[in-house]
Amino acid sequence: MGRGKVEIRRIEKSTNRRVTFWKRRNGLLKKAMEMGILCDAEVGLMIFSSTGKLHEFATTSIRSVIERYNKTQGDGLQSPLDPTLELKFWQIKVAILRKQLHNMQEDHRKAMGEVYGLSVKDLLNLENQLEMSMSSIIMKKEQLLIDQILELTHQQRSIVLQENFELFNKFQAYGTSDPNAVNGDTISPYDFTISEESQGHIHFQLPQNFSDLARALY
Repeated sequence: MGRGKVEIRRIEKSTNRRVTFWKRRNGLLKKAMEMGILCDAEVGLMIFSSTGKLHEFATTSIRSVIERYNKTQGDGLQSPLDPTLELKFWQIKVAILRKQLHNMQEDHRKAMGEVYGLSVKDLLNLENQLEMSMSSIIMKKEQLLIDQILELTHQQRSIVLQENFELFNKFQAYGTSDPNAVNGDTISPYDFTISEESQGHIHFQLPQNFSDLARALY
């Protein structure tokens, strides 16, 4: 099964764009090296990535190729380029720019919801893209909600534990100040117990006459 035709346009996803850049770069460097060896040609190639990184190759050296190019351009000022070839070059350049502009306008029109004039195939492709985008947005939203819930649960548990320990310390302080304490042992008339479950929850069992104790504390 043959490969489908690749549409020449800017790749939107940065990850796919980087992968494509490295694949095309390696292929281009290989072709330049093969041309230099097979055809005994002086080849110089310079590539600047979107991040500004320089990639270069030369059969001799980049400096030598640039100097030879500048010399050729200087000599060429006295013998101008064939007008027919120059016209063809600019026609191709204009056609490429028009194609890029058309693709950008189409993308903008689809993004604004203007789908008039699209074929069934184009509408299906657009629908698939929107569904994928919606799925990605929903997954991201759910993950953010889960993270927020976990964070709030953790904060609430920390606050409850802190309040429980502060209350426990108050009971301890009240018990040690009781005049009924003998030989350092705390004898409290209040039946107070504290227990901690395996999940970190602390439970207090307060006496029925807790109101008397509360008035004594506050």
